[in-house]
Amino acid sequence: MRYARHRAITDELRDGAVSVQDLVVRLGVSAATIRRDLAELSDAGLVRRVHGGAAPLAGVEGPGEVDRPYEEVADDAAADKQAIARRAAELVHDGDTVLLDIGTTTGALARELKGRPITVITPSLAVLDALRGDPAVDIVLLGGSLRRAYHSLVGPLTEEALRRVRASTVFLGTSGVDEHGWVLDTTSVEVPTKRLLLEASAHVVLLADRTKLPGQGSIRVCDFGAVSTLITNADPHHPTLEIARSRGTDVLLT
Repeated sequence: MRYARHRAITDELRDGAVSVQDLVVRLGVSAATIRRDLAELSDAGLVRRVHGGAAPLAGVEGPGEVDRPYEEVADDAAADKQAIARRAAELVHDGDTVLLDIGTTTGALARELKGRPITVITPSLAVLDALRGDPAVDIVLLGGSLRRAYHSLVGPLTEEALRRVRASTVFLGTSGVDEHGWVLDTTSVEVPTKRLLLEASAHVVLLADRTKLPGQGSIRVCDFGAVSTLITNADPHHPTLEIARSRGTDVLLT
Protein backbone atom coordinates (compact mmCIF):
# COMPACT_ATOMS: atom_id res chain seq x y z
CA MET A 1 0.00 0.00 0.00
CA ARG A 2 2.79 2.44 0.85
CA TYR A 3 4.51 1.88 -2.50
CA ALA A 4 1.20 2.40 -4.31
CA ARG A 5 0.69 5.70 -2.47
CA HIS A 6 4.21 6.80 -3.37
CA ARG A 7 3.50 6.10 -7.02
CA ALA A 8 0.21 8.00 -6.81
CA ILE A 9 1.89 10.98 -5.17
CA THR A 10 4.63 11.21 -7.80
CA ASP A 11 1.95 10.88 -10.47
CA GLU A 12 0.11 13.87 -8.98
CA LEU A 13 3.37 15.84 -8.89
CA ARG A 14 3.77 15.61 -12.65
CA ASP A 15 1.22 18.44 -12.86
CA GLY A 16 3.03 20.59 -10.28
CA ALA A 17 3.05 21.11 -6.53
CA VAL A 18 0.40 19.44 -4.37
CA SER A 19 -0.79 20.11 -0.85
CA VAL A 20 -1.12 17.62 1.97
CA GLN A 21 -4.87 18.28 2.08
CA ASP A 22 -5.29 17.62 -1.65
CA LEU A 23 -3.49 14.29 -1.24
CA VAL A 24 -5.62 13.39 1.79
CA VAL A 25 -8.76 13.83 -0.31
CA ARG A 26 -7.41 12.07 -3.40
CA LEU A 27 -5.84 9.08 -1.61
CA GLY A 28 -8.27 8.71 1.27
CA VAL A 29 -5.69 8.50 4.04
CA SER A 30 -4.82 10.70 7.00
CA ALA A 31 -2.70 13.84 6.87
CA ALA A 32 -0.16 12.13 9.14
CA THR A 33 0.20 9.30 6.60
CA ILE A 34 0.67 11.76 3.74
CA ARG A 35 3.30 13.70 5.68
CA ARG A 36 5.15 10.48 6.43
CA ASP A 37 5.01 9.48 2.73
CA LEU A 38 6.31 12.88 1.66
CA ALA A 39 9.15 12.65 4.17
CA GLU A 40 10.15 9.24 2.77
CA LEU A 41 9.98 10.47 -0.83
CA SER A 42 12.00 13.54 0.10
CA ASP A 43 14.65 11.43 1.85
CA ALA A 44 14.86 9.30 -1.31
CA GLY A 45 15.49 12.44 -3.37
CA LEU A 46 12.27 12.10 -5.36
CA VAL A 47 10.27 15.16 -4.24
CA ARG A 48 10.93 18.58 -2.75
CA ARG A 49 9.12 19.42 0.48
CA VAL A 50 7.43 22.82 0.53
CA HIS A 51 5.21 24.48 3.12
CA GLY A 52 1.98 22.49 3.31
CA GLY A 53 2.91 19.90 0.70
CA ALA A 54 5.49 18.95 -1.92
CA ALA A 55 6.77 19.99 -5.34
CA PRO A 56 8.44 17.99 -8.12
CA LEU A 57 12.18 17.91 -8.55
CA ALA A 58 13.62 18.82 -11.92
CA GLY A 59 14.50 15.67 -13.84
CA VAL A 60 12.51 13.26 -11.67
CA GLU A 61 10.68 10.72 -13.81
CA GLY A 62 7.15 9.44 -13.47
CA PRO A 63 5.86 6.74 -11.12
CA GLY A 64 7.78 3.94 -12.76
CA GLU A 65 10.96 5.51 -11.38
CA VAL A 66 9.92 5.37 -7.71
CA ASP A 67 12.09 2.93 -5.79
CA ARG A 68 10.39 0.48 -3.49
CA PRO A 69 12.37 0.44 -0.25
CA TYR A 70 15.10 -2.20 -0.30
CA GLU A 71 13.78 -3.86 2.85
CA GLU A 72 10.33 -4.22 1.29
CA VAL A 73 11.70 -5.79 -1.90
CA ALA A 74 13.94 -8.12 0.15
CA ASP A 75 10.84 -9.62 1.75
CA ASP A 76 9.47 -10.68 -1.66
CA ALA A 77 10.24 -14.39 -2.21
CA ALA A 78 12.94 -14.16 0.47
CA ALA A 79 13.38 -17.94 0.87
CA ASP A 80 13.68 -18.39 -2.90
CA LYS A 81 16.33 -15.67 -3.12
CA GLN A 82 18.30 -17.27 -0.30
CA ALA A 83 18.27 -20.66 -2.01
CA ILE A 84 19.49 -19.08 -5.25
CA ALA A 85 22.19 -17.21 -3.35
CA ARG A 86 23.45 -20.44 -1.77
CA ARG A 87 23.70 -22.08 -5.20
CA ALA A 88 25.45 -19.04 -6.64
CA ALA A 89 28.03 -19.05 -3.84
CA GLU A 90 29.11 -22.52 -4.98
CA LEU A 91 30.39 -20.96 -8.22
CA VAL A 92 32.81 -18.69 -6.33
CA HIS A 93 36.32 -20.01 -5.64
CA ASP A 94 38.87 -18.77 -3.13
CA GLY A 95 40.96 -16.02 -4.66
CA ASP A 96 38.26 -14.96 -7.13
CA THR A 97 37.32 -11.38 -7.85
CA VAL A 98 33.57 -11.14 -8.28
CA LEU A 99 31.20 -8.31 -9.19
CA LEU A 100 27.87 -8.16 -7.36
CA ASP A 101 25.06 -6.16 -8.91
CA ILE A 102 22.55 -3.94 -7.15
CA GLY A 103 19.59 -5.92 -5.78
CA THR A 104 18.19 -8.03 -3.01
CA THR A 105 19.28 -11.42 -4.39
CA THR A 106 22.87 -10.23 -4.71
CA GLY A 107 22.51 -8.90 -1.17
CA ALA A 108 21.59 -12.43 -0.10
CA LEU A 109 24.58 -13.77 -2.04
CA ALA A 110 26.90 -11.42 -0.17
CA ARG A 111 25.80 -13.01 3.11
CA GLU A 112 26.65 -16.43 1.67
CA LEU A 113 30.16 -15.26 0.82
CA LYS A 114 31.15 -14.31 4.35
CA GLY A 115 34.48 -15.72 5.46
CA ARG A 116 35.73 -16.40 1.93
CA PRO A 117 39.17 -15.10 0.84
CA ILE A 118 37.85 -13.25 -2.21
CA THR A 119 37.51 -9.73 -3.60
CA VAL A 120 34.01 -8.31 -4.06
CA ILE A 121 33.43 -5.28 -6.30
CA THR A 122 29.99 -3.72 -6.04
CA PRO A 123 27.80 -0.62 -6.40
CA SER A 124 25.52 -1.99 -3.68
CA LEU A 125 25.54 -0.58 -0.16
CA ALA A 126 23.55 -3.65 0.92
CA VAL A 127 26.47 -5.83 -0.16
CA LEU A 128 28.84 -3.51 1.69
CA ASP A 129 26.71 -3.74 4.83
CA ALA A 130 26.72 -7.55 4.65
CA LEU A 131 30.50 -7.82 4.30
CA ARG A 132 32.04 -4.72 5.86
CA GLY A 133 32.89 -6.49 9.14
CA ASP A 134 34.45 -9.54 7.47
CA PRO A 135 38.27 -9.35 7.34
CA ALA A 136 38.47 -12.28 4.90
CA VAL A 137 36.71 -10.39 2.09
CA ASP A 138 38.36 -7.49 0.28
CA ILE A 139 35.67 -4.99 -0.77
CA VAL A 140 35.87 -2.48 -3.61
CA LEU A 141 32.93 -0.08 -3.47
CA LEU A 142 32.21 1.71 -6.74
CA GLY A 143 31.44 5.41 -6.47
CA GLY A 144 28.36 7.17 -7.78
CA SER A 145 25.10 8.89 -6.92
CA LEU A 146 23.17 7.45 -3.99
CA ARG A 147 19.74 5.88 -4.48
CA ARG A 148 18.80 5.98 -0.82
CA ALA A 149 15.72 3.78 -0.89
CA TYR A 150 17.48 1.00 -2.78
CA HIS A 151 20.86 1.20 -1.01
CA SER A 152 22.78 1.55 -4.25
CA LEU A 153 25.14 3.74 -6.27
CA VAL A 154 24.46 4.68 -9.89
CA GLY A 155 25.37 7.28 -12.49
CA PRO A 156 28.42 8.43 -14.47
CA LEU A 157 30.94 7.86 -11.67
CA THR A 158 29.75 4.28 -11.19
CA GLU A 159 29.87 3.68 -14.93
CA GLU A 160 33.38 5.09 -15.28
CA ALA A 161 34.63 2.91 -12.43
CA LEU A 162 33.11 -0.19 -14.03
CA ARG A 163 35.01 0.47 -17.25
CA ARG A 164 38.23 0.06 -15.27
CA VAL A 165 37.59 -3.28 -13.53
CA ARG A 166 37.53 -6.95 -14.48
CA ALA A 167 36.16 -9.86 -12.50
CA SER A 168 36.15 -13.65 -12.57
CA THR A 169 32.34 -13.64 -12.47
CA VAL A 170 29.57 -11.07 -12.54
CA PHE A 171 26.39 -11.85 -10.62
CA LEU A 172 23.50 -9.94 -12.15
CA GLY A 173 20.02 -9.30 -10.78
CA THR A 174 16.89 -8.52 -12.76
CA SER A 175 13.33 -7.30 -12.34
CA GLY A 176 12.18 -9.88 -14.87
CA VAL A 177 12.83 -11.89 -18.03
CA ASP A 178 10.24 -11.66 -20.78
CA GLU A 179 8.82 -14.44 -22.95
CA HIS A 180 11.40 -13.74 -25.66
CA GLY A 181 14.40 -14.15 -23.36
CA TRP A 182 15.15 -10.48 -22.76
CA VAL A 183 16.53 -9.57 -19.33
CA LEU A 184 14.62 -6.48 -18.17
CA ASP A 185 14.82 -3.67 -15.66
CA THR A 186 12.32 -1.11 -14.41
CA THR A 187 14.67 1.76 -13.56
CA SER A 188 16.33 3.69 -16.38
CA VAL A 189 19.15 5.05 -14.21
CA GLU A 190 20.25 1.51 -13.32
CA VAL A 191 20.41 0.05 -16.84
CA PRO A 192 23.76 1.57 -17.93
CA THR A 193 25.35 0.12 -14.80
CA LYS A 194 23.98 -3.34 -15.60
CA ARG A 195 25.21 -3.19 -19.19
CA LEU A 196 28.72 -2.30 -18.03
CA LEU A 197 28.61 -5.13 -15.49
CA LEU A 198 28.07 -7.47 -18.45
CA GLU A 199 31.28 -6.20 -20.05
CA ALA A 200 33.39 -6.68 -16.92
CA SER A 201 33.61 -10.46 -17.11
CA ALA A 202 33.26 -13.27 -19.65
CA HIS A 203 31.21 -15.22 -17.10
CA VAL A 204 27.85 -13.63 -16.33
CA VAL A 205 25.51 -15.34 -13.85
CA LEU A 206 21.89 -14.17 -13.79
CA LEU A 207 20.00 -14.66 -10.51
CA ALA A 208 16.24 -14.82 -11.05
CA ASP A 209 13.68 -16.42 -8.75
CA ARG A 210 10.49 -17.88 -10.23
CA THR A 211 8.55 -14.63 -9.78
CA LYS A 212 10.89 -13.06 -12.36
CA LEU A 213 9.96 -15.51 -15.13
CA PRO A 214 8.26 -13.51 -16.40
CA GLY A 215 8.70 -10.55 -14.11
CA GLN A 216 8.26 -6.85 -14.77
CA GLY A 217 10.31 -4.25 -16.56
CA SER A 218 10.12 -2.08 -19.62
CA ILE A 219 13.82 -1.62 -20.43
CA ARG A 220 15.89 -4.31 -22.12
CA VAL A 221 19.31 -4.93 -20.57
CA CYS A 222 20.44 -7.94 -22.64
CA ASP A 223 19.19 -11.26 -23.92
CA PHE A 224 20.26 -14.74 -22.88
CA GLY A 225 23.06 -14.65 -25.45
CA ALA A 226 25.01 -12.48 -22.98
CA VAL A 227 24.30 -14.72 -19.97
CA SER A 228 26.60 -17.65 -19.19
CA THR A 229 24.52 -19.18 -16.40
CA LEU A 230 20.98 -18.72 -15.08
CA ILE A 231 20.25 -19.74 -11.49
CA THR A 232 16.56 -20.04 -10.69
CA ASN A 233 13.96 -22.03 -8.81
CA ALA A 234 11.44 -21.93 -11.67
CA ASP A 235 9.74 -25.07 -12.95
CA PRO A 236 12.32 -27.12 -14.91
CA HIS A 237 10.02 -27.11 -17.94
CA HIS A 238 9.31 -23.38 -17.89
CA PRO A 239 9.41 -22.09 -21.50
CA THR A 240 11.84 -19.32 -20.55
CA LEU A 241 14.36 -21.93 -19.48
CA GLU A 242 14.05 -23.58 -22.87
CA ILE A 243 14.86 -20.23 -24.49
CA ALA A 244 17.88 -19.86 -22.20
CA ARG A 245 19.21 -23.29 -23.12
CA SER A 246 18.66 -22.63 -26.82
CA ARG A 247 20.87 -19.51 -26.55
CA GLY A 248 23.70 -21.44 -24.88
CA THR A 249 22.95 -20.43 -21.28
CA ASP A 250 23.54 -23.08 -18.61
CA VAL A 251 20.54 -23.40 -16.30
CA LEU A 252 21.08 -24.31 -12.65
CA LEU A 253 17.99 -25.12 -10.61
CA THR A 254 17.68 -24.81 -6.86
